[in-house]
Amino acid sequence: METSVEKRVKESFARQTVMATIGASITVVEPGEVTIELPFRSDLAQQHGFIHGGVVTMIVDTACGYAALTRMSASAAVLTAEYKINFLSPAEGEKLIARGRVLKPGRALTVCYGDVHAVKDGQEKLVATMLATMMTREETGLKD
Repeated sequence: METSVEKRVKESFARQTVMATIGASITVVEPGEVTIELPFRSDLAQQHGFIHGGVVTMIVDTACGYAALTRMSASAAVLTAEYKINFLSPAEGEKLIARGRVLKPGRALTVCYGDVHAVKDGQEKLVATMLATMMTREETGLKD
């Protein structure tokens, strides 16, 4: 059975048209943790055939943001305040899996970390890692 937090996160994710544009989907929503998957598409690749770093960053930033949102009040919205990403290997394979997790929740700022794995021939390989700070916005007019 879907929880109210899971429903809220999935509804907000559905409003992110950029995620639909790139073909990303949300696959796991748990307290403090969100997973987003992205099938490989050649139109998302850079000149060497790897998924572009901007796309890799986009999915793990989103996973971290929604992980933070799972720990916020029902009236809160989340915005990214900052992040640092390290690219460890080329993003190649059948799909990417971005997992965002809350490291330290807070009233105003929540610190998260995320990893992106490329799946190739059934094996996961770590391709990027992120440390991010998410800002809580208590506004009635701002959607998640």
